[in-house]
Amino acid sequence: MQTYLAVTPEELREAGKYGCAFAHVAYRIGQNSTMLRQNLLLQTRGGLLSVSDREAPLIEDPQALCAAVLRECGRRGYGGVLLDFEERPRRDRLAFVEQLGRTLSAGRRTLYLPENYAKATPVGIPLLCTAISGGNFAQRLQEAVTAQGGAARLALDVQRLRMDFRLPARSGEGEPLTEDGFLRLTERERPSVFFSRDLCARYFTYNRDGETHFVLFDDADTLAQKLRTGSAMGFAAAFLMWPEVKDVAKKLFSGRH
Repeated sequence: MQTYLAVTPEELREAGKYGCAFAHVAYRIGQNSTMLRQNLLLQTRGGLLSVSDREAPLIEDPQALCAAVLRECGRRGYGGVLLDFEERPRRDRLAFVEQLGRTLSAGRRTLYLPENYAKATPVGIPLLCTAISGGNFAQRLQEAVTAQGGAARLALDVQRLRMDFRLPARSGEGEPLTEDGFLRLTERERPSVFFSRDLCARYFTYNRDGETHFVLFDDADTLAQKLRTGSAMGFAAAFLMWPEVKDVAKKLFSGRH
């Protein structure tokens, strides 16, 4: 299983010592179906092109945007594209994804895309989020493998989990914690920490203002376990955001550098 770190140009030097491949978070969709690019280091080559649709306008000419993506892949030697799409699937996005899948496949390049865009192209590899708060992690992966027809057609989106739930959490939704917020909370509460085999995550509880809170979180060990589980199943790749893992990178990627 290929592990990718999603990095901005400014983060590349710091992240480069850990022996991972990179998804270069330096591209977004601009006006008139153009692709905008941040300044990249001259030696930036290989890995993946990561393009965002954050605040992107309507994609009126999918073919033109695909051509721009393909030119940049050729210029930088990218082996494929990671779609960092946050918008819900819309007709213009779906048309672009469909065209991009055909374009990349013809050039033997890989397309990784959000799970909710998987139906737009038969050649894309959907990203399966690992940050679950209910059920069973391994079972969730196995169900996706069965539905997709094989683990080699899937990739892991390894999101760092830090979530605070007020019990009973009937909605299954909690409050995301920032790194600083999580550290302040643990310093104040000094909790006893436990490991959930089902969720493949650590947790603790605390009380405040008469309410019981359940905090679910990842550390280097749980992230590594999720990576090992995906690798053992035969997943094609795994993606981690560098800002989410840089504090545990030395332990998480030990043996790579």
